Amino acid sequence: MKILFQGSLGAYSHLAALEIYPDAEIIPCKTFDECFSKANENDKIRIIIPESNRITGNIGVEYLIFKYRLNIYAEHFHSVQHHLLGVPGTKIKDIKNVYSHGQALSQSSKFIKKNNFIENVRADTAGSAKYISESKNKNDAAIASKLSAQIYNLDILASNVEDEKENATRFLIMGKSTLQPELGKDKYITSFLFKLKSKPAALYQSLGGFAINGVNLTKLQSYPEKNSFTSYFFLCDLDGHIDEPKIQKSLEELGLHCEDFHVLGVFPADKFREK
Repeated sequence: MKILFQGSLGAYSHLAALEIYPDAEIIPCKTFDECFSKANENDKIRIIIPESNRITGNIGVEYLIFKYRLNIYAEHFHSVQHHLLGVPGTKIKDIKNVYSHGQALSQSSKFIKKNNFIENVRADTAGSAKYISESKNKNDAAIASKLSAQIYNLDILASNVEDEKENATRFLIMGKSTLQPELGKDKYITSFLFKLKSKPAALYQSLGGFAINGVNLTKLQSYPEKNSFTSYFFLCDLDGHIDEPKIQKSLEELGLHCEDFHVLGVFPADKFREK
């Protein structure tokens, strides 16, 4: 099996992929769009995509979810532990500049401010570690994973520099083929997107069925349709399996108000949700 992720080797997506598919061929891609595009062309490929973070919120891949409409097979919550990495022999007092992905810098803001580091935003965490390894400048450091330190031969100058120790990122495992588990005793998530008909109070009316049938929505996010700020798609997750009668009734009610509706996937809820 081939698993694609965005970023360089050592990225948190790489770590998450190793946790789920330790025996798979794990391949880095330069961009999220490249991941989605390759999976859309080959149903043998799966991608692992960071969707949201417990501290800083959405990662910003919603437009690609809408564009490609790949199926979601599973969710995985990965505990994020940031480390300050420098070339061998470097001391924290030497550091002036810190490089990383914007999310990692934001999630480590207290540590950065405490040490008066100058922030430098780059495309990904592991790529930042690679840059530090190649530049060999003792005034520069990266915030990245422990795996990045191992891959790029860097010293860990400070461990667990994240602001919140319960930091975690939710990843989605996606692909082109449709795979849906049968309704059983497990807890499930049903994920879908929809676009409403243009009329007053459309969103309010469309969600009534969920309230009446006692269905819990765990995610509801709007995203503007291409080239428009008046027409929006909505990305939604709910607790439960699409084959449950109460959920079918709720989705039937929603459908009355929609111009477009698409089920992205039904998958077991990660046990991390119970924490």
